[in-house]
Amino acid sequence: MATDANANQGAGDVRVAFDEAALAEWMRRHVAGFAGPLEVAQFNGGQSNPTYRLTTPGARYVLRRKPPGPLLKGAHDVLREARVLTALSATPVPVPAVRGVCEDEAVLGSAFYVMDMVDGRIFWDAGFRDVPKEGRAAYFDAMNATIAALHGVDPDAVGLGDFGRPGNYFARQIGRWSKQYLEDAEAGRDPAMDALVEWLPAHIPAGDESRIVHGDFRCDNMIFHPTEPRVVAVLDWELSTLGHPLADFAYHAMMYRMPGDIVAGLGGADPVPLGLPTEADYIAAYCARTGRSAIPDWDFYMAFNFFRLAAIFHGIKGRVLRGTANSAHARERAAAFPRLALLAREAMEACR
Repeated sequence: MATDANANQGAGDVRVAFDEAALAEWMRRHVAGFAGPLEVAQFNGGQSNPTYRLTTPGARYVLRRKPPGPLLKGAHDVLREARVLTALSATPVPVPAVRGVCEDEAVLGSAFYVMDMVDGRIFWDAGFRDVPKEGRAAYFDAMNATIAALHGVDPDAVGLGDFGRPGNYFARQIGRWSKQYLEDAEAGRDPAMDALVEWLPAHIPAGDESRIVHGDFRCDNMIFHPTEPRVVAVLDWELSTLGHPLADFAYHAMMYRMPGDIVAGLGGADPVPLGLPTEADYIAAYCARTGRSAIPDWDFYMAFNFFRLAAIFHGIKGRVLRGTANSAHARERAAAFPRLALLAREAMEACR
């Protein structure tokens, strides 16, 4: 379903509290044009970083903060999010404007940043069924244009040349997730995952590229114009880094094969009756925008992304079995693990 950003985007009672007076004073000193009084509401949903709507008589903002308390090194790095948003602000990639960054944990109990609240619609259904059938393809084209614009940004030109480790992205990622899968004995083994662990590193396509990648580019991580098929803001940059653009694009295009009860996806349904472009047409549009003649190893990229997501869900399964999973959706994701592993293996088999 679509959500109107003017209608709260699911904001309600503050569940992770902080000193609101301290925030107002900090904004008075650091956010140009800020004038209280300030009203605070916390967005609902499963954000790993607590996210708040800030309302004043003349403006609305969004605050993203690290969760309070001890954290794993590198986890919940909202300052990294603020950095990529600031760097992309002068590019064709639509992002909210960052208005202030606070590294001083003494202010709210953890680091945070404040950005503009962008009005528009968020779609949780990858089929865009809230849009009339004849208009849906334009929304897909807007997503396609946006991710192509992101991959067209030169990291060095926007000060992000050190935003990650350039090169060997697939080898590093496959090694990381294979290790996590193999070492979590409590979560068990899966024949499809075992086959992928062996096959993927031996079939990495030749050539290498390094671009800014979003890491979780999905329809529900974008705000669309209130009435037009246009992306006005890309959200949730927590997983962004330097990586291979085709890994990022294939992750996005998993929506064609992804069951809708796992994350936003079409579940392999025929997109044409829905008024949507086919997977092949969507790939062709991205290629045209990025100067590629084709993506010959497409099923490898699909296999890699389903494998990566399956490995993440396998880790969740382990935490569920150990009783350390905190997410309300942990059991559902643990149960979905074998389906993702099978989708990865199906993409792998298509390569043979």
